[in-house]
Amino acid sequence: MKDVAELLNAMREAGVIVEYAVFGAIAQMRYTEPVATLDADILVILPENAGLDVLAPIYRYCEARGYLPQGEAILVGRWPVQFIPVFSRLTEAAVAEAETDEIEGVPMRVVSATHLALIALSVGRAKDHLRIISLLDSGAVTRQEVETLAQKFDLSEQLNRFQKRYLDE
Repeated sequence: MKDVAELLNAMREAGVIVEYAVFGAIAQMRYTEPVATLDADILVILPENAGLDVLAPIYRYCEARGYLPQGEAILVGRWPVQFIPVFSRLTEAAVAEAETDEIEGVPMRVVSATHLALIALSVGRAKDHLRIISLLDSGAVTRQEVETLAQKFDLSEQLNRFQKRYLDE
């Protein structure tokens, strides 16, 4: 994962991306028990002039450094890395408010637990619901923190359905 952190920081310094934050299962492991995952998901804010093929500059930058595509991802060391442009106000805020952690002395930005829970809520798959439950059970987030952020990003209805299904007795 250190190679991934070094690549992400270099991409930011080179202007290929404006900012990034790890999310998904890799971010969840920062807050809960380890979970199985096959790849690293990275939210990216791209320069305004990214063009129609917004990921092309990322793929070119990586390929020039020996990191080659593998399906929808780029193989960095042993990690397939998926670059996902921010796709909502919530994901933009998640990147803007990401926390910096370290991997073997290399800084790496990670989505906060509360933003991670809300992104999972917005996507709404079964594995996303499990992520929210895991974050709540671990104490990484509280119901109140999730409710507050859900209101801010107009996800209160989804949260109410989730709570009725999984949390209310």
